[in-house]
Amino acid sequence: MTEKVKLYDLSKCTGCRACQLACKQWNQLPAKQTHNMGTYQNPSDLQPNTWNLIRFQEVSDGNGGVKWMFRHDACMHCTDAACVRVCPSGALSHTKYGTVAFDQAKCIGCKECISACPFEVPRYDPEKDKIAKCDMCFSRIDNGLEPACVKACPTGALRFGDKDEMLKLAYKRAKELGGDASVYGDKFVGGTHMIYVLPEKASVYDRLPENPRVPLSIIAWKDWLKPLSLLAAGGVLAGSLFHYIIHGPKDTGGDDDQASQEGGK
Repeated sequence: MTEKVKLYDLSKCTGCRACQLACKQWNQLPAKQTHNMGTYQNPSDLQPNTWNLIRFQEVSDGNGGVKWMFRHDACMHCTDAACVRVCPSGALSHTKYGTVAFDQAKCIGCKECISACPFEVPRYDPEKDKIAKCDMCFSRIDNGLEPACVKACPTGALRFGDKDEMLKLAYKRAKELGGDASVYGDKFVGGTHMIYVLPEKASVYDRLPENPRVPLSIIAWKDWLKPLSLLAAGGVLAGSLFHYIIHGPKDTGGDDDQASQEGGK
């Protein structure tokens, strides 16, 4: 099955938040009271009922003025997904398209994925005792449709398609923009399935890690210590089996004979 990628060109985004609303409508996410934080951004962060968010920030244009920047923030759907690695219940898993699916029915609310994700995406819902995150509208893409956010985007900032095609478009667009423009997402965590075309350096954007990676603690446990512990457990079992083959079961016949003799007296 061909891997699918959502491509987001920040230079084409107008911050209309149609994608944010479409996500809520398609996934039937309830509205909740928000508060004015002195910024165009609303709500202030990703939430259990807000799976994608348009982040807004003002930066200097270098000439004494300011310019507005927007960023569509949602699950990056990593190939080497830390959340999938640590999930003990199988609630998080990779789909045939390379995206990361979430089965809320299997979630046990352990929050391991929250601390593991380098993009700080999963959100805990205390009312349900479960986490929540974007699943790239798996039900839509599995039926030949594009994600709801992509469908709603009026400027073409969001696109969806085969991975190879989207990457070619991304690098072509970055070259057209020139300057500090770059492609973000295909060089770390095994490659993400949401790719950004950044007009500015990654360091300029709020809450966007420059070099995201699976935490070393997870690599150490999952890739090194856990296999060693399983190997050690296997060694114990093998040793026990070998001992049984060589020496047989424990002989308790002497005790039985003695008990029989005492009973006969």
